[in-house]
Amino acid sequence: MNINWDAKGYKENFSFVHEYGKDVVSLLKSPKGAAVLDLGCGNGALSVKLLEKGYKVIGMDASEAMLEIAKAQYPHMTFLQGDACSFHLKEPLDAIFSNAVFHWIDASMHPHMLCHLAGQLKTGGELVCEFGGNGCAETVHAALERAFAKRGLVYPRVFYFPTIGEYAPLLEEAGFRVEYAVLFDRPTKQKTEDGFKDWVNMFDKAPFEGMDEALKDEIIAEAEAESKEKLYHDGSWYIDYVRIRFRAVKY
Repeated sequence: MNINWDAKGYKENFSFVHEYGKDVVSLLKSPKGAAVLDLGCGNGALSVKLLEKGYKVIGMDASEAMLEIAKAQYPHMTFLQGDACSFHLKEPLDAIFSNAVFHWIDASMHPHMLCHLAGQLKTGGELVCEFGGNGCAETVHAALERAFAKRGLVYPRVFYFPTIGEYAPLLEEAGFRVEYAVLFDRPTKQKTEDGFKDWVNMFDKAPFEGMDEALKDEIIAEAEAESKEKLYHDGSWYIDYVRIRFRAVKY
């Protein structure tokens, strides 16, 4: 997972990430008192929702900047820095919850990650997750890809957006029984006036690393103009999100 978060900007302008995540919390079937890991907890906004449901919660994130905010906002909670593919806890978990995280992890790492997560769960423990699904933000990515190509550049597709048919077998091979799966469109309203540009600058940094700032602005402006008819409505930008959700139980 290679991104340096603007943690303050994320909290102020992209709170929709955890707002939508509240619905994912309802998929958990573990009883009150269960040990739950919020994997990729960010600023802790969903960790506290899990706590309010009566779970024993540990929040974990790879970003030190995000964890600083989480610890400041919820000093009564436990937050740890860790990587989804390699963390270790002293006791096995009843559930692992993850929202808007898995699409940041390289596709090649998912079989290993899922086996690792299974190893951290008790038998019968559940994995509940939502992340970007096949076609997520495709209007944005396709427009940027064309703008890059016009300049003889390659736009790297750094996200992993699978279908249910691609991902369910990975879960099964890792020792999970898939009990719930859904893929759905969720056009997502942006808070800021420059919603398209601000979204790219927050979530799609990798393709622009090392690029001259003027060229970057030119490419984003061109992609924005191309996408406006489809993504700009009633004075606001909407990114064409597609989400995938799973609930899977460890054998």
